[in-house]
Amino acid sequence: MATINVRKKEVTRDPDHCDIPYYVSEFVEREVGNDYDSLRKLDNLIDKLSENKRQLEEQVLTVSSEVPKRIQNALKNAEDSKKSLSRLLEEETLLSSSISSHLLKAQPWMEDLDVLISQVEEIERHLSYLKWISRIEELSDSIQQYLMTNNVPEAATTLAFMAELDIKLQESSCSHLLSFVRSTVKFWHKILKDKLSSDFEEVLTQLRWPFVGPPQSQALGLAAPASAPDMYNNLETLFCQLLKLQTSDELLTKPKQLPEKYSLPPSPPVILPMQIMLNPLQKRFKYHFTGNKQTNILNKLEFSRGLVMLILEKLAADIPCLLYDDTLFCHLVDEVLLFERELYSVHGYLSSFPSCMHILSEESCFQRWLTVEKKFALQKMDSMLSSEAAWISQYKDITDVDEMKVPDCAETFMTLLLVITDRYKNLPTASRKLQFLGLQKELVDDFRIRLTQVMKEETRASLGFRYCAILNAVNYIATVLADWADNIFFLQLQQAELEVRAESNTVSKLQLGQLASMESSVFDEMINLLERLKHDMLTRQVDHVFREVKDAAKLYKKERWLSLPSQAEQAVMSLSSTACPMLLTLRDRLLQLEQQLCHSLFKTFWQMLAEKVDVFIYQEVILANHFNEGGAAQLQFDMSRNLFPLFSHYCKRPENYFKHIKEACIILNLNIGSALLLKDVLQTASENEITLKPNQPSATAALNELGVYKLAQKDVEILLNLRASWPNTGK
Repeated sequence: MATINVRKKEVTRDPDHCDIPYYVSEFVEREVGNDYDSLRKLDNLIDKLSENKRQLEEQVLTVSSEVPKRIQNALKNAEDSKKSLSRLLEEETLLSSSISSHLLKAQPWMEDLDVLISQVEEIERHLSYLKWISRIEELSDSIQQYLMTNNVPEAATTLAFMAELDIKLQESSCSHLLSFVRSTVKFWHKILKDKLSSDFEEVLTQLRWPFVGPPQSQALGLAAPASAPDMYNNLETLFCQLLKLQTSDELLTKPKQLPEKYSLPPSPPVILPMQIMLNPLQKRFKYHFTGNKQTNILNKLEFSRGLVMLILEKLAADIPCLLYDDTLFCHLVDEVLLFERELYSVHGYLSSFPSCMHILSEESCFQRWLTVEKKFALQKMDSMLSSEAAWISQYKDITDVDEMKVPDCAETFMTLLLVITDRYKNLPTASRKLQFLGLQKELVDDFRIRLTQVMKEETRASLGFRYCAILNAVNYIATVLADWADNIFFLQLQQAELEVRAESNTVSKLQLGQLASMESSVFDEMINLLERLKHDMLTRQVDHVFREVKDAAKLYKKERWLSLPSQAEQAVMSLSSTACPMLLTLRDRLLQLEQQLCHSLFKTFWQMLAEKVDVFIYQEVILANHFNEGGAAQLQFDMSRNLFPLFSHYCKRPENYFKHIKEACIILNLNIGSALLLKDVLQTASENEITLKPNQPSATAALNELGVYKLAQKDVEILLNLRASWPNTGK
């Protein structure tokens, strides 16, 4: 056991030089140890190890016998596959040769056949052309026959069929055929329209249309003729026959449209019989409300007010039926807003008179309006953010216009808010306007949250195009809201909000004072949240670039500043090779972000980056090294002739953004005499800091005279101690 203990110590001491393998000694130690009784286990242990050895030998024999069989099988399969492949290749060669031979023999037949097919196709086109002409002529003859027998309904039906053929032929390139069909349709349409219109107008006249008198007189007039039922039947028949001319009428008649500036949605033209019925009413309207008639004088405000009151009564009766039909309700609101705009702008209607906005301000109607407005605004936001062009500026190719680099989604969103403002700004009460303002704030906050969510998905690519587009969007929204805050409309709302809060005692006196003095605005809360998001995103970008700059500056930090040749020993000063990676990284990132960020954001970015680079080089390069005369000169050359000019594209004096570096270079490059004098002044100032005499120059004045304003006296003393060579002054 003593021997075992000695071995254990030796193994523990140096297992690599022991005669017994380390794992063997470990095994013995584990199984036997220092217990003498454990030696009785040796027989069982030897039997167990022998059994394990036997099993391992059997496994080795089994594997060594099976592997050759598997290899032989694999080789046999490979050989069979090779033979099959060779046989298939031979068959493919024969088949390919046979096909090529057949194609060669068939080539003359194919050329002859192509000529015949072309001739057949040409004949078929001619035949089809003639069939179309024949078909149109047959229809034209049929219409003529129907009119000769006074069968107008069948003539109208045939014309409708001919008009449908005209529509089908619109994609054809046969211009003469198209002209023939259109002229035929036009010829018969005029004849049928004139005849049916004349008969229809005659029946309307007999029915005393239009009904412009009192209902009692209309009833008396219609009760007189005994043939009234026949006239109504005739009216219905003519109405249906005119409807058959609708297709051809739409082909030949260009509908009247208002100018595009009104942005009216497309709508089908009024049906032909209804146009005829509207003719007398249009004549009356034009007579009374156009030209120099007394009924068209704009100062007839009392007449306008009477008409508006009728509209208000109609609205009040209809709105309850439309509250829960979003489509109809939205259409009603849109029409009311358009009507209100025209009433005030064109007809000079006074804002003090009752208007449709009073009806929309009723509680149930107004709440429904708010709900629907929010619903469609959120749908629009979903659409604009999911668009493929959501993060692309509409004006990316126009430099003067694209100064803000606003992505399409942000511009569309602010347009949406502007449209909402235009829709509610004419509401009669400030309380209703404030409710809409609350909706706008809610939408801004929702859009900010959506931008934040998209931004988090792009965090790993904080210098990428999409991340920069999100940052531009945040900046644009905050800028526009700040501009809106100075708008007279929102200033009036701010005053109204001040009065409401003062009455409800929901804010502190300080907040009321800020609102009253216009120090804050109605959008301040939203602007602050957006500014915070903008600062966080900019900080993330600056940190990303700064990390790259630090990584690229590792070699520059280890430069041999203490042993560099002096400026006099060099023919021409050149940039330190170790500074190139750092400066190239800075240059590339500045160019990239200048193209992707708007001007104001990029200005903030490079200033934040310059501040971090200034402190980094000052602390990690300058304060961490000692400098001889050549090292100090090289540092100043690298900074003043290479680093600072990178930022000269963005400001006139870039060195002012690197004050630590600039002033450190001044101290390190002072000539020996000036450096000794400055050191003496600083030392004297430190010793006499409390009892400084008025006539004695101060350390601050001495530093300012050298152009050092940022660095403190202690910092300058440290820098002076970083200078490697000082003359022996005997002190």
